[in-house]
Amino acid sequence: METLIKVENLSKAFGKTQALDQVSFEVRKGEIVGFIGPNGAGKSTAIRILLGLIKADKGRVEIFGQDVWKEAVDIHRRVAYVPGDVNLWPNLTGGEVIDLFLSLRGIAVDRKRKEDLIRRFEFDPTKKCRAYSKGNRQKVALIAAFAAKADVYIFDEPTSGLDPLQEQVFQECTKEALEKGASVLLSSHILSEVEKLCDKVVIIRQGNIVEAGSLDDLRHLTRVLISLKTVEALPDLDKQPFVHDFHMKKGEYIFQLDSDHLNDLLAYLQPFTVTQFESAPPKLEDLFMRHYESTRGGV
Repeated sequence: METLIKVENLSKAFGKTQALDQVSFEVRKGEIVGFIGPNGAGKSTAIRILLGLIKADKGRVEIFGQDVWKEAVDIHRRVAYVPGDVNLWPNLTGGEVIDLFLSLRGIAVDRKRKEDLIRRFEFDPTKKCRAYSKGNRQKVALIAAFAAKADVYIFDEPTSGLDPLQEQVFQECTKEALEKGASVLLSSHILSEVEKLCDKVVIIRQGNIVEAGSLDDLRHLTRVLISLKTVEALPDLDKQPFVHDFHMKKGEYIFQLDSDHLNDLLAYLQPFTVTQFESAPPKLEDLFMRHYESTRGGV
């Protein structure tokens, strides 16, 4: 599968602060890759380098096989970008800014598609931008991004300020872009959004990649929530090495289980009469918090 975004050993420092240190990841054609981490982890710095806005100190960064710094103009014709905080011209209307953004890309605009997006996002394009809330400013950038075809979409907290219904519209539009063959790099603090949309996840912390892979690949690193009831008491269940955060509630055993020790739990339970057994699959949030809780800082 063709690689559209390739980041190899990317490093960037601001003075004595190391923002990125040997960061590597890629986005292949037709993929949505989630790029997540705590505030200050280096996500936005990496995205600015991808966009050719700042220059890397070391490493190789390419989109479509082209150097993002030397060939930014050519790359930007095929890339749509939405930041988490959109600044607009206060005296222009939202509709005028959408048209301006689209004209800057220098490609054909599907007018019917644009009008459909305005309707779906419930956006009034006739107001001056000074009157827009943060959510409406985000809508301007999102409509402009989705109104013309792009091969790569780069989103940095794109749904910041949107209500849940508009977040759903964003997810639908992203899936539609994917169906047309686009690829997406999505940086978002809304982990449920990443989990719904993304094929792969890259977790960055303090400028370093700490986990990367498909959601299925990463789930084994998290624990499963187990709740069960038995006729007999379960002696020493809380002392088993694969059982964590054990407690009882109204005769129900509730605990976290290391994902790769399910067979050990079943073997332990074999002599007993189990009347209820429920397991909740690990979530992306569990994995993210595991890394986030080990550090409260970052770059």
